[in-house]
Amino acid sequence: MDEAILTVNNELDTEVVVSWVSERCFQCLFQQLGVLPAGPGPGRPSSASFAVSTQHEMTLQLNSTKESCTVPFHFGEQGNYSLWVKNLNNSSVVNCSVVTDAEPVNSYIPILVAFLILAGLAIVSAIGTKIFGLDVVKGFLFRISGSMETERLINSELGSPGRTVSLVADNILPPAPSPSKRLRSLDTFRGLSLVIMVFVNYGGGRYWFFRHESWNGLTVADLVFPWFVFIMGTSIALSINSLLRAGSTRRSLLRKVVRRSVQLFVIGVFVVNPNYCQGPLSWDNLRIPGVLQRLAWSYLAVACLDLLVARGHLDILPAEAWWSPGVDILLYWPAWLCVLLLETVWLCLTFLLPVPDCPTGYLGPGGIGDMGLYGNCTGGAAALIDRWLLGESHVYQTPSSRVIYATRVPYDPEGVLGSINSILMAFLGLQAGKIILHYRDLHKCIMSRFLTWGLLLGVISAILTKCSTDHGLIPVNKNLWSLSYVTTLACFAYVLLVLVYYAVDVKGWWSGAPFYYPGMNSILVYVGHEVFKDYFPFRWRMANSQSHAEHLAQNLVATSCWILISYVLYRKKIFWKI
Repeated sequence: MDEAILTVNNELDTEVVVSWVSERCFQCLFQQLGVLPAGPGPGRPSSASFAVSTQHEMTLQLNSTKESCTVPFHFGEQGNYSLWVKNLNNSSVVNCSVVTDAEPVNSYIPILVAFLILAGLAIVSAIGTKIFGLDVVKGFLFRISGSMETERLINSELGSPGRTVSLVADNILPPAPSPSKRLRSLDTFRGLSLVIMVFVNYGGGRYWFFRHESWNGLTVADLVFPWFVFIMGTSIALSINSLLRAGSTRRSLLRKVVRRSVQLFVIGVFVVNPNYCQGPLSWDNLRIPGVLQRLAWSYLAVACLDLLVARGHLDILPAEAWWSPGVDILLYWPAWLCVLLLETVWLCLTFLLPVPDCPTGYLGPGGIGDMGLYGNCTGGAAALIDRWLLGESHVYQTPSSRVIYATRVPYDPEGVLGSINSILMAFLGLQAGKIILHYRDLHKCIMSRFLTWGLLLGVISAILTKCSTDHGLIPVNKNLWSLSYVTTLACFAYVLLVLVYYAVDVKGWWSGAPFYYPGMNSILVYVGHEVFKDYFPFRWRMANSQSHAEHLAQNLVATSCWILISYVLYRKKIFWKI
């Protein structure tokens, strides 16, 4: 999978060293692919075949004692190619050319077919909902259901005069409006993030863009966890405000926050732990950081900050004061000050902490990156702090940086230092919740402020990254949870939340289905998909394990199963809260 066969033919009278480097590898050393001896005679080349990656374009370099040449090329999956190395008329000039011997397959057809099927189902569902919402159709269905109910009552003991029967119409009347309306858009946003997270965790059809980026940059897989952290912060603001209005004390809420954080951390360490793949857990190699562990720390920090400054009643605040346009920020300045101090700590540790045998402030991947000068410096200060506090055997042993940068040292993308920026991400989500609270039912104000925050964070990201992947002051990097990564993903989150909020809660064009249901049971779905990932129907033996189509079908079925499970639990009003 994601490989092609390259046959190198050497017609030179000297041996040739074949090396390669991925175009996604920034300032990287060439890696040797193989060595070809000199051709045995004129017109009789020496040859050797190699498997090459098809995920990204690569540059091939061929070195001989006479001269070298480089060939940039993007190989296609399952294609067969020949690379000819020969002399032209001038024997001192080496010519390198790639010839396609067998056409590659289009590995993106399965994902296109899957997209069309899902889009078709969504269109059919929308049309069906529209049809069933017509008064004529509803009246017809009401008459049918009414006649069936009448017949059932006549033929059963429930129809006897001694029993009181509720009218059919009682069951179709809308429920009384609740005093505190739950925003479906928030659960939809959370569910959307969770469904994509489950899909990419199951493999994402083994497509490279559904895997985490090796170092700097973004893929689809890098989007969803920060969005989940963001919407958690939004929910914290609404939940704490609701509980304070209901009369709960801050001390009781603090105990609840601490208890929930401990439960999340324990579940992450002892239930959802990748070390189970290696057998029973052992303290010698137990991974301590993780997704739920980071959620626990972020939740604990942001919830405590909100308990420090939250107000139960917001309707008594003056609307005519000069500071009223910034009320959702100014009222909570102590929390903002704490977050800015935490971010200052991150910046100081990242750029000022000395790391042995590494440049101070190093943000690179190590390995073959930076021309191999800092091979064991992966992650810089972030990795050093994890080794100090946790020990090298208690962090993630196979980081994504190994894929392209061939790194050799363990590195944990959910490490200690990055948790500071995940707190910032949750706090930016908390700010979205404050906007909803202060501008309740003022949809235009809410959406305009969401877009303002999105624009502001986008400008900060552009400044930090210089609108480039690798050349910015602080590149976008999921492994480091860099500051620009947080501002960029928060920018995306605000814009996406505007779209979902407008479609679901303002216009009612979309019910949020099917993402709404897993969003209502997010912890159960996340823990369940990790615990049962190797069980049927979430995984089965495939006829061709090198097929994107089979992997994609399996991963989509597994993800759909969790959507179905969450829908059934929603209908039965079963929600797992911790």
